[in-house]
Amino acid sequence: MTREQAALRCSAMEYAAINTALGVTVLRDFATDDIEQVARFWHGSGSDFLDFLGIDRARLGTLEATRQRFTRAIRTGDTEQSSVAFAITLNSECVGYTLLNHYTQDVNYSHWHIINPALRGLGLSTRLYPYRIKTYFDLIPINRLIHQTRTRNIAVNQMLDHWVPVAETCYVEKPDGVALPGEFHLRYVLRSDVPRLLDKAGASGI
Repeated sequence: MTREQAALRCSAMEYAAINTALGVTVLRDFATDDIEQVARFWHGSGSDFLDFLGIDRARLGTLEATRQRFTRAIRTGDTEQSSVAFAITLNSECVGYTLLNHYTQDVNYSHWHIINPALRGLGLSTRLYPYRIKTYFDLIPINRLIHQTRTRNIAVNQMLDHWVPVAETCYVEKPDGVALPGEFHLRYVLRSDVPRLLDKAGASGI
């Protein structure tokens, strides 16, 4: 089976579907049709937004380089795939994504963005969080996930505060992904934490 055939086969997989006040939010495999929206998010959101996120323009690269990066992140089914992307949809429309960068069993980073600015801060990331984490651990043989978030990104940190505490805050010279150096909160999620997160989601009605 070629990589392209594997990607097509995997593209229909869904991992969570949650009823929200806005409609049905789904976490599914990233697909070819999602690439252009995500690439345009990175290259069409404006300098102020990228500056707030602390994006290194050299590491981000060109629009075409971003397209290629996300093409490589379409899930193939290889458990050692180095980057795996998942789409976040609302009422069947792609409104965000999450990316898992897999290095070793204990060094793995996740990134996520709601690419529709009108939907930020409305709880979609919070509602999906435990199911997103479960998906990473179900599909990839990792023991630990690291959340690395800029201290100034209040909204993202408040979302994570609901689920997992900050373990340390430090200056990171070489952050994961396409970020510039800076001060980050680090949080750690272990495979053994997944049942607790799901229990908390059930207890809180999420």
